[in-house]
Amino acid sequence: MSQSVILTDSHNRTQVEMPVIDGAIPAKSLQKLRVAQDGAGLVSYDPGYQNTAPAISSITMIDGMAGKLLYRGYPIEVLAVESNYLEVAFLLNNGELPSTAAAARWREEIQAHATLDPFIVDLIRSFPRDAHPMGILISALGAMGTLYPEAKEVLDSDVRRRQVYRLLGQLPVVAAHIYCHGQGIEAEEPKADDGYIGNFLRMVRNFGLETAEEVPAIRAAMNCLFILHADHEQNCSTTAMRSIGSSHADPYSSMAGAVAALYGPLHGGANEAVLRMLEEIESADHVEGFLQRVINREALLMGFGHRVYKNMDPRATLIKTLAYSVFEVTGANPKIDLALALEQTALGMEYFQVRRLYPNVDFYSGIIYQALGIPADYYTVLFGIARAAGWLAHWQEQLEDPAQKIARPKQIYRGPDERAFVPLEQR
Repeated sequence: MSQSVILTDSHNRTQVEMPVIDGAIPAKSLQKLRVAQDGAGLVSYDPGYQNTAPAISSITMIDGMAGKLLYRGYPIEVLAVESNYLEVAFLLNNGELPSTAAAARWREEIQAHATLDPFIVDLIRSFPRDAHPMGILISALGAMGTLYPEAKEVLDSDVRRRQVYRLLGQLPVVAAHIYCHGQGIEAEEPKADDGYIGNFLRMVRNFGLETAEEVPAIRAAMNCLFILHADHEQNCSTTAMRSIGSSHADPYSSMAGAVAALYGPLHGGANEAVLRMLEEIESADHVEGFLQRVINREALLMGFGHRVYKNMDPRATLIKTLAYSVFEVTGANPKIDLALALEQTALGMEYFQVRRLYPNVDFYSGIIYQALGIPADYYTVLFGIARAAGWLAHWQEQLEDPAQKIARPKQIYRGPDERAFVPLEQR
């Protein structure tokens, strides 16, 4: 049964009937209501895209009220435990889990395209060692686009596929060189037989963890974290990837923009902000006082709440469990006890209950990274490596959608009307 809504202009009683499709109305239907003196149609004002769907997607589904996250229909809780990152990357970009043969070809193609041009290594080394890794990553991605001019042929599916292989293959290598440059050490050479996660960790020397117990633990943890961060629907950085890609920019330029969006402390940089917050609180004795400052709007509670989730973020639940398995080999991070005290106290206070503020994925991930000995300014680089699979899936989906146009939102203008220019000497 078809559904529609009727909008009535209270000024002239004009009515417009708009179809409801998948719980949404076509935004252009609003233009049928002529509300301005010049005959311009009605537009919607939606800062931050809080209630606007710019795409029809089949990649990721989030049920914020139920705390559910699905990649192509598969629950994140299952994928994080049963799958591996490259398999999830295949799923996101192809729509189905691979067969044994398809998985082997996928790995081989990514490995075959993983060789980094020496120019990119030299570019990374040209930065000061204390330069922020995310700034270097943005620059490296932009430079990579100049090395592969064919990448501009974004409507050619074969060309697109090669760039997917190349970006998935080379991004961890770029990230490894960025880390090693900042540490003043040489990156190890890539080895195909180490696997995707294993090769990256070997290049960065396992972040200093080398015992027989530590190496498998860090590989398992990184695989799980990469899967949990692989995609998350129409978030800020994915929207940036789609918006830039809508102009038919090459995927390296589009991804550089996505990484720049991820760099922000309200997005990918939030886990680093959580650690700074915990350092400020210092001990469990100060938790209640800190939360009272949050209620009084004197402090920010980082790692809690989410635009979409109005229940527990399922990724946060998985990461919380993962943290304890990591601590079994690295030793406990004292911040975990403080984080638990903060979570339990906040969830027991009415202020946070009524606002449905629960821990999100950033709340515990930074604590794990810190326990693994990873520098705080490198956390978001790891996020970016993982999210590349989702970004590329959305980039391809948009290019294959005939309904998509170049991104060009409306605005509401409140500036001055037309006025006469006054020469400088007369002002």
